Amino acid sequence: MFVAPPSLPVGVFVVTGSVIKPVVIPATPLQRDGHATGLPATLRTLPLPSVPTPRTNTAVYGLAAVDRRGRIADHAIVHALGWQPGTRLDIRETHGLLLIHADPRGVFSVTKQGHLRLPAPVRHRCCLVPGDRVLLAADPDRGLLIVHPPAALDDILAQRHAGLLGGDSA
Repeated sequence: MFVAPPSLPVGVFVVTGSVIKPVVIPATPLQRDGHATGLPATLRTLPLPSVPTPRTNTAVYGLAAVDRRGRIADHAIVHALGWQPGTRLDIRETHGLLLIHADPRGVFSVTKQGHLRLPAPVRHRCCLVPGDRVLLAADPDRGLLIVHPPAALDDILAQRHAGLLGGDSA
């Protein structure tokens, strides 16, 4: 309750009431059941996630957005494949994925800026529109780039997620 006696200057108040008890943190860490462990906090470590299997391949991954001219750019991918501006490429669509590899007789090529231009017929076949983001998976050992359009990612991830969620493809 706030009380302002007439003898105090304006803006000065006297506070009366019960005192709030302070919160006291125990000196020793507690287990989940609330009992003290007796171990110093420095000896306890956080659990680390387990990795099912170590990585064994040399694939390089990237994401790129398709621009209005059908270009995609990821310099790490192009560098990993050893492609230079002017490198001739063969681009094929197979099962909703784009397979790209260097081919001296290829009709397409890496641009001067190091971009890959996906031809319109290929973009239409894969339902790619400007702004779509694609997953790029480069296999440097094979000199191959696999472009995963959104529809292909939907299919792959729906199956994986259904397995994690017990059959529910949410």
